[in-house]
Amino acid sequence: MKGKVLVISGATRGIGKAIAEKFASEGVNIAFTYNSNKETAENLAKEWQDKYSIKAKAYQLNILEPETYKDLFKQIDEDFDRVDFFISNAIISGRAVVGGFGPFMRLKPKGLCNIFTATVSAFVVGAQEAAKRMEKVGGGSIISLSSTGNLVFTPNYTGHGASKAAVETVVKYAACELGGKGIRVNAVSGGPIDTDALKAFPNYEEVKAEVEKRSPLNRMGLPEDLAGICYFLCTDEASWITAQTFIVDGGTTFGCKG
Repeated sequence: MKGKVLVISGATRGIGKAIAEKFASEGVNIAFTYNSNKETAENLAKEWQDKYSIKAKAYQLNILEPETYKDLFKQIDEDFDRVDFFISNAIISGRAVVGGFGPFMRLKPKGLCNIFTATVSAFVVGAQEAAKRMEKVGGGSIISLSSTGNLVFTPNYTGHGASKAAVETVVKYAACELGGKGIRVNAVSGGPIDTDALKAFPNYEEVKAEVEKRSPLNRMGLPEDLAGICYFLCTDEASWITAQTFIVDGGTTFGCKG
């Protein structure tokens, strides 16, 4: 894995940060995006470079404008000589999801469209651009982060859950069409993970209590719990795994404890 390059969206905190650091610790160079906090992103890049002796660089990306991925990858081409892995992780929150995050009867088209754009359209354009580069180096691995909110009822989660279900289907189609180029495509679906994004939800404490109740492991998931499976799916040990969704949820989807 040393010397290969990961492109990952939204890696300044939470799940994305944990994934990027896992890859960096294994000698993988990191090209990652941030939304607005340039200073935090640049500090992380320096930290990973100093700590793991790899190359890391941050790029600004507005996930609600997926077409800008094309210019982003051109910038990456100037800074890195290859692309081996692409992980679509960035999500939106705050005002952008108004009308998309809430009870069914309060949903509005704009909020729903924003969530779909950030989840599905951004994955499509990012994966397309990454695949063009992967083909030049003989293949690679593409991953979309997903959520068990499309399998288990989660209050106010209709917009996100529907978009996650959609991106998991897109992953399967992409896998079928890109396999001949040596490119594998999978999704990693996390149960509720204890991140700043989740803590911003108004019903965070309710969600946390329910997860701890349903999991036989008696705890919430952590960002690091998803980093390992993402790394594995990019290694040669996973060379015959594609078009799959891997659920990492501490047993909560099955409801081991009812």
